[in-house]
Amino acid sequence: MSGGFGLVVRFGLRDPEAAAGFDALVARTLPEIERHEPGTLAYIVHSVPGEPLARVFYELYADRAAFDAHEQQPHVTHFLTEREQFLSDVEVTFLQAVTGKGGL
Repeated sequence: MSGGFGLVVRFGLRDPEAAAGFDALVARTLPEIERHEPGTLAYIVHSVPGEPLARVFYELYADRAAFDAHEQQPHVTHFLTEREQFLSDVEVTFLQAVTGKGGL
């Protein structure tokens, strides 16, 4: 397994209303990622059972350049700005593939 650049982002949301606003923002952003980012191989949003104010994103990119391109997209810069109003905390973990199953 070579190449590939990934990250896991855990978001803590302020309250149920913030969670609803965050989810709506994500729903508007995801189609743009699918439409405009061929180097974004996976962009999966998870809820966390038993933690209604948590969301976890798993993101996988073809390489670091694809991640950098993702970060520069207008829909992503909008998301990054708008998400702040909903958050209580953010934890980012960058990943480097070592082995596994998948088409990288």
